[in-house]
Amino acid sequence: MDGIQFAAGVFYVLAAVGGIAILRAAQKSGNGALSLVWILFFYIAAAIGLYKFFFLHDNDVFKTLVDGVFDSAKSSVIDVAFPLAGTMVFFLGLMNIAEKAGAINWLARLLNPFMKRLFPGVPDNHPAMGQMVMNFSANMLGLDNAATPFGLKAMESLQTLNKDKETATNAQIMFLVLHTSGLTLIPLSIIAYRLAAGSANPSSVFIPCVLGTVCTTLAAIILVSIWQKIKWDRILITWLGSIALAVGLLIWWVSGMDAVQKDIFSKVAGNLVLLLIITLIIIAGVWKKVNVFDAFIEGAKGGFDVIIKIIPYLVGMLVAIRVFRDSGALGYIVDGLTAVIRTMGLNADFTPSLPVAIMKPFSGSGARGLMIDVMKSNGPDSFVGQLACTFHGSADTTFYIVALYFGSVGIKKVRYSIWAGMLADFIGVIAAILIAYVFFR
Repeated sequence: MDGIQFAAGVFYVLAAVGGIAILRAAQKSGNGALSLVWILFFYIAAAIGLYKFFFLHDNDVFKTLVDGVFDSAKSSVIDVAFPLAGTMVFFLGLMNIAEKAGAINWLARLLNPFMKRLFPGVPDNHPAMGQMVMNFSANMLGLDNAATPFGLKAMESLQTLNKDKETATNAQIMFLVLHTSGLTLIPLSIIAYRLAAGSANPSSVFIPCVLGTVCTTLAAIILVSIWQKIKWDRILITWLGSIALAVGLLIWWVSGMDAVQKDIFSKVAGNLVLLLIITLIIIAGVWKKVNVFDAFIEGAKGGFDVIIKIIPYLVGMLVAIRVFRDSGALGYIVDGLTAVIRTMGLNADFTPSLPVAIMKPFSGSGARGLMIDVMKSNGPDSFVGQLACTFHGSADTTFYIVALYFGSVGIKKVRYSIWAGMLADFIGVIAAILIAYVFFR
């Protein structure tokens, strides 16, 4: 071992010891899980930057990291928060019409036998029940822009039941972890990206994406249920079994379509259902003699208040994620995992697509960019290209959602929500790999 290798080894040890010391000090100071992860992102990025500068003689590394800070801080507001504002204004206005017309309460009563078992701390027929269902429904249809306003409204309603306003309740954690599992039955955007990448069969990942996200969602329900000691009775099992059966029938029906029919279905189904929901809410308001436009304006006014609340949380988390990504930490993680997998004698053909799986919990746009890059490098219809798409469709952006949803109501102590969400994501990744080997090899 020469002097440089020895010095690098010493640096690794000192960096690891320093990181542990900083995290322990932060924990003793009362920092929660989200704060610890945030600190870790910056610390790892700085450590890697120093390593690259001293041992790889990369004189541009610090400029790259600092440029990423400013660029991400700017894009967090301009590209994320501001575009979200219009959607928030519209759908919060629509939600107010639905509440005044009694539609949310009707939905809550309809699904109360199932929902009250997953959320025992929420009173029967509470408006949050219907709002959470609206959020889950929009997610399942692949309508992210509509899901967010519904979800933020649901989190706000759940916060009214929270006695300790800075600490997440069991119900809020269950809702958030279920949301981060990203249950999607119509992966429209992924099919569109595959089509743009020149895929001969862009909808080939339809069923694998659905199966992957169902596995992640079931893992989320089971994990949080164990944490919260939720009782699994006949009604809960029947509801979950019925949902699984419905998903299976949908997959079976869609699998019988040819590529063109699948593309048409993906484009039409989700958007048609959303348009029908919007129209039916307005009609219900008229039927119940609600002044629908005044009700819309009243609810819409709260949209900007929500955006103002979440901007600091978005900027803080997205900047940390960007610095972590620009440092090259992701590449080191993938290289390490690849080496471990090969040492174990396992097939490592899937590892080039792992960056998508690792990035997805941190950044949706980052994972999307990596997915497109994998398709360009390996071909959209290659095993790696199709697995990358399956990874992207099997989970959601855990850290972004935690910062967005809990930040909107001022929750600082997220308890075990991050670890539950990440563990469910990990199970989803394993499931996606197995599914890909079945479908694409």
